[in-house]
Order: sequence, then C-alpha cells, then structure tokens
Amino acid sequence: QVQLVESGGGLVQAGGSLRLSCSASGLTFSRHVMAWSRQAPGKEREFVAAINWNGGSTVYADSVKGRFTISRDNAKNTMYLQMNTLKPEDTAVYFCAADRRWVPVAIMSYDYWGQGTQVTVSS
Repeated sequence: QVQLVESGGGLVQAGGSLRLSCSASGLTFSRHVMAWSRQAPGKEREFVAAINWNGGSTVYADSVKGRFTISRDNAKNTMYLQMNTLKPEDTAVYFCAADRRWVPVAIMSYDYWGQGTQVTVSS
C-alpha cells in the first residue's frame, strides 16, 4: 500500500529554518505530483506548495512564496520543503500528498496523504 511519511518538524524560533522531508513508498514516485499542505488549530487545511513529476514546475501559496522551497529527489522517492524565515503564523501540522494529476492547488482532491508533522514557530 501507499505510504507517505513526513519528518523534520519541530520547534523553532521566528526567523529560523526547518527542512521537512516526505518519504514515499508503494507508488511510482516519479509519476506522481507531490505537494505540501498545512493545517493550523481551528483552521481548514490549506495548500502550501506543489511540484510536478520531474521537478520542473512548482507552485506556491502567496503566504510562503519567497520563503519556502519545494523540491524532490526521484531517485530517493523523497520530497522536501525548505522553510526559511519562519513566522509564528506558519505554525501548523504539515502534510505531504501525492496525486497522478497536475492539479497543484486542489489539495483536498489528492489521492494519498501522510500523517503529518508538527511545526511550531515561537515568537
């Protein structure tokens, strides 16, 4: 079965950096679009970033543009999210997701999801 496992979350001060990883198994990684979403307490899950099958195209939410970078390594079946200049409002559980289609911001329609990793940014 498909498994997506996030790692790299934690507690960081505002202005700091974290790098999240999403390790995939049970699917043909290079044939899946990958994305990150997040959900803060009391809020709906929101799109963060997406990357196409070969990494040639990326899409970001306006709130993270210029601070976050999504990337993937198809040889390692792993996707990454480099998060810089973190803000308290970035505090959320971060989820990775996979889908065979290029529908980057339609995050709730993705086929597969991980369990999430907590990111907490202190002020």
